[in-house]
Amino acid sequence: MRLSNLADYAVLTMSQAARHCGDGRTSAAELAGETGLPAPTVQKLVSKLSAAGLLRSTRGANGGLQLARPAAAITLADIVEAVEGPIALTACVEGSDCAVGHECYVRPHWPMINSALRGALAGISLTQLAQAADTNSREAA
Repeated sequence: MRLSNLADYAVLTMSQAARHCGDGRTSAAELAGETGLPAPTVQKLVSKLSAAGLLRSTRGANGGLQLARPAAAITLADIVEAVEGPIALTACVEGSDCAVGHECYVRPHWPMINSALRGALAGISLTQLAQAADTNSREAA
């Protein structure tokens, strides 16, 4: 299993946004500059992350982006689902056609497997991700 580039970039963008928590607001352009991601990609991510209730955008002179809730209350699962949709290793659990169909003995177990995967991702908070980013940037300096 591998996350899409967009999900990976969403984690990076949210981690960087979390580093601005105490500084007030930031902008998509600033996040793009700090992460090295293309500005159009960050704009697309900001839209998805805002729609998912993870980022809040405020207009005006003192406007900008900020986390919609505390970093400790945002998980890796939240970020991945904002970009990828529900976390599921197989499509058959979601009602899609299956080549094996009713003869599949594994199908009843996929919800439990998907739940375990989501639980693992939900156990990692944005606070942890942002702290890891701080540690890595200090080590590089």
